[in-house]
Amino acid sequence: MKVLHVVTLHTPTNEFGGPTRVALNLSKGLRARGVDARIATLGDGFAGPLPTAVEGVPAFMFQARHVLPRFEVSGITSPALLARARELVKTADVVHVHLMRDLITLPFALIALQCGRPLVLQTHGMIDPTENKVAKVVDALGLRRVLRGADAILHLTEMERDDVEAVVAPARLSRTHRLVNGVRPQERRPFNDGSRPPTVLYCARVQARKRPEDFVSAMPTVLAKYPDARFVLAGPDTGALAGAMLDLARDLGVADAVEYVGALGHAEVLERLRRSDVYVLPSVVEPFAVSVLEAMSVGVPVVVTRTGGLSPDVGAAGAGRVVDSSPDRDNGPLVGQAILELLDPAANEEASTAAWRLIRDQFSIERVVDTLQEVYEAAIRR
Repeated sequence: MKVLHVVTLHTPTNEFGGPTRVALNLSKGLRARGVDARIATLGDGFAGPLPTAVEGVPAFMFQARHVLPRFEVSGITSPALLARARELVKTADVVHVHLMRDLITLPFALIALQCGRPLVLQTHGMIDPTENKVAKVVDALGLRRVLRGADAILHLTEMERDDVEAVVAPARLSRTHRLVNGVRPQERRPFNDGSRPPTVLYCARVQARKRPEDFVSAMPTVLAKYPDARFVLAGPDTGALAGAMLDLARDLGVADAVEYVGALGHAEVLERLRRSDVYVLPSVVEPFAVSVLEAMSVGVPVVVTRTGGLSPDVGAAGAGRVVDSSPDRDNGPLVGQAILELLDPAANEEASTAAWRLIRDQFSIERVVDTLQEVYEAAIRR
């Protein structure tokens, strides 16, 4: 079987985050089973020639052209990649598009429909009803057509499915399937025997939706009990907030306890996680964070907010702490108290074991690929 994954953007600093990571994880899982999975995408920010493979996955990568800069990632494209789109689609048995309202994934999906190729769409929480005038034009010109014509639409949560269906209303979507994000199970991180200071990690895009200010404002609560604790803020500064976060730490009198290390490669992320005691992602809205899955894959307990797609699973398994969050208030004290609870050695060990088992039993990439192959086979038969 030949599968073409189409995702908008790949950069050296993983600025596009989740969709690209999911596409890579799925492609690697498929290739491990002998499936010829490849990726078509735009590349940006590379110093030399664009890579022809990413983490062992062959890639058709073309330089991103910022034709509509004010639309950011939705406004980038590549005439050269689009010129090859029909050829790439025709050689695939399944076209798996990580769909958003943009100038790459939507054209590929339309071409797959035109060519009669089995089309699987995965929306990653990026398609929902909107009053934005430009988005509504995009919906009318092509998005509704590909949603109605797809052989399968993958959703993470029922809320995501409802949002996608609301875009095509009054039509109903019948070929929907739940596909969770998955990661490769890892060796558990070594238990902190007290030989190093407690370390708390935030590793995601530094942007308003992720609420990095709640991570920073939690620091005084934690440092009052663990004065030697270290806080690491990591991830691409896509919201231009890293400087403001360090300023906030200075205002709170805790600047000496935090460092911003910038964007990390995937191997560096795993290494940072193995040296951490608690992982924190205080996003107000987070469909199904891969970074949380990766933290749990090495046995790091997590602090997440109640509105995240993974939060019910984290809470039920005891893999960390789930806290309330609001964009209109300082959630730092709640986050800080949750971190304190997980820094207790007994609680940390218990949550670590639960987190590692949760990935092994429910969110391993092997289980996800099992489901995905069934979806592909049904799409091909259809």
